[in-house]
Amino acid sequence: MKLAGSELMFGEGCLEYIKTSVHCKKAFIVIGGHAVEENGSLAKVEGYFHDGGAETFVFRGVEPDPHFSTVRRGAQSMLEQKPDMICALGGGSVMDAAKTMWVMYERPELKELDQILHTKPLPKLREKARFICIPTTSGTASEVSRSVVVTDDEKGRKHGIGDMEMMPDIAICDPDVTKSMPQHVTAETGMDALTHAVEALVSNRANYVADILATAAAKDIVKWLPRAYENGDDIQAREMMCDASMTAGLAFTNVSLGIDHSMAQTIGGFFPIAHGRICAILLPYTIDWNSRSDYAKERYSKLAAEMGASYGLAQLVRDLNTRLGIPDTVKGAGIDEGVYMANLQEMAETSLHDGCTKTNPVIPTVSEFAELLKKAYYGA
Repeated sequence: MKLAGSELMFGEGCLEYIKTSVHCKKAFIVIGGHAVEENGSLAKVEGYFHDGGAETFVFRGVEPDPHFSTVRRGAQSMLEQKPDMICALGGGSVMDAAKTMWVMYERPELKELDQILHTKPLPKLREKARFICIPTTSGTASEVSRSVVVTDDEKGRKHGIGDMEMMPDIAICDPDVTKSMPQHVTAETGMDALTHAVEALVSNRANYVADILATAAAKDIVKWLPRAYENGDDIQAREMMCDASMTAGLAFTNVSLGIDHSMAQTIGGFFPIAHGRICAILLPYTIDWNSRSDYAKERYSKLAAEMGASYGLAQLVRDLNTRLGIPDTVKGAGIDEGVYMANLQEMAETSLHDGCTKTNPVIPTVSEFAELLKKAYYGA
């Protein structure tokens, strides 16, 4: 399947597309830890590139919530290796880091994070290399997204960058690559995908096509995520989660997100908590908040009804979190109360100015953000 000039492959065994249809001379493969080496995914990807006549170089060590220093190191390695294809093999952090490396490789004059953040729009890419994503998790949808999140080294704060130039040229969503995901990662990334779908559905930029994508993704995630969580070798569940995550990504890339992501990205910049985990914790609270809008309330009710949840969407999410071992409050996630409350005002202000806030159906004030963050910490 091709979308707007990009190639999108999905389904079991589609990784072999590299051998037959991805043409390049040298592939620069970006990975995180050792998981893709231990489970054989890296060897398979390299083998397919080699079968197609390409050389490969592997850049290792992208951390969760990738730091700009890692991005800079990767970009410098690209400048030395001179690839004509960049391949991100990993979860959202790996894909986001590789995208940002790609920007710096193509445009070496963008040496600092501030320069990249304030260069809008980004200059044209693809003068040196094309970009391919192979997600190993089912959640972030960075493989079909124009966005990245990078952490600055000094303050440890996360910064979002969005530009259509960063849309990958090729996305390969093969469920075989996701089978070795740990159970908690399956849960957290899956709930990130559900949050993408639910937020896209009530975005104030929502449209006909995005609504179809978001609705289908949400319904499939609620159905298949528990199965993938309970049995990681269930290839049907893994494939459905790959597809649903990607579909939710297509939806939010077109209409953006909302305050769940604004607060999750903010909290994640202050505390070491997995992005999908905090998204999941916040989701029932943001659904309750947004339901003061008749527009959002009607859409939530319709989605819940289609899922057979007469008790409402917020409760459905709470029940799903419980089944997946995700706590129902920020406090339950182990975040220190004193530090959280000391930073409450700054987190509220940061959430208001996050780029996702402007597409939320009801935009809170700073004081309302603070109250919402407090409610999510202690519970309703």
